[in-house]
Amino acid sequence: MVKHVIPKNLQEALNYLYTSDYHVIAGGTDLMIQKRNSSDLPPLFNSNMIYLFNLEELKYVIKEETQLRIGSMTSLETLLHHDDVPQLLKDVIKEMASPGIRNMATLAGNIANASPAGDSLVPLYLMDALVVLSSVNQNRYLPIEKVIIGPRKTVIQNNELIKEIVIPIHNFTKTSWVKVGGRQADAISKVSFAGAVTIEDDHVTDFRIALGAVYMTIIRNRSFEKMYKKMSLKKFKKLIPDILIQYQELIKPIDDQRSNKLYRQQVALNLIKDFIEKI
Repeated sequence: MVKHVIPKNLQEALNYLYTSDYHVIAGGTDLMIQKRNSSDLPPLFNSNMIYLFNLEELKYVIKEETQLRIGSMTSLETLLHHDDVPQLLKDVIKEMASPGIRNMATLAGNIANASPAGDSLVPLYLMDALVVLSSVNQNRYLPIEKVIIGPRKTVIQNNELIKEIVIPIHNFTKTSWVKVGGRQADAISKVSFAGAVTIEDDHVTDFRIALGAVYMTIIRNRSFEKMYKKMSLKKFKKLIPDILIQYQELIKPIDDQRSNKLYRQQVALNLIKDFIEKI
């Protein structure tokens, strides 16, 4: 028989995870769809469930000198209206789902769901987000790209939950977010793009690109980005054809019901080109 538990606090939640196997559910906006049943019937959960969304101690946004800490049960709608949340992340959240869903959905839920088309993951990769995984014994601080290892696959252990997301504070000169979907709102991305650049004295001091829904995980390549640091902006723009060739090697989308791989690849390259041209 499937058990359902609602812990009163974080320590109780960790104790449950330590003593038995549970499937963690936050707002449920991904999981309830995956486990949906016929009309008027409860979801088809086949494992023990632990519900965390009511844990107020995991609902916070704390700005420190060099980083922003976001509690794992903080809703996307809260982040959308919080003064300390980076504008790039707000731009992404604004185009995610509907207000009703955003009031339940969380960054932690998107991370644990590990969908290559998860919109909130794209800016988190771009901004070097850390994911704090907590268990009874320890806290693990992992870069988000080390947490998500494939479609619906993470390194989160059975006795762990996501406690918070840590985002370093950046001062980019320019950021960009573009979501390509079947409609303007409440749609799963066909392709998603985030870019950021910092320009000082007409030289590129920081350049970042992240792409969603065009590979098994979010694409970001730091070795490519490092090649263009300290380069003059004029020279950087002349290298657009070379940059597109580099990223073309990384972009390996699939055909599915939302789009086809050739369309996705060309759109992704067009978005990179457009972003650099407008710097």
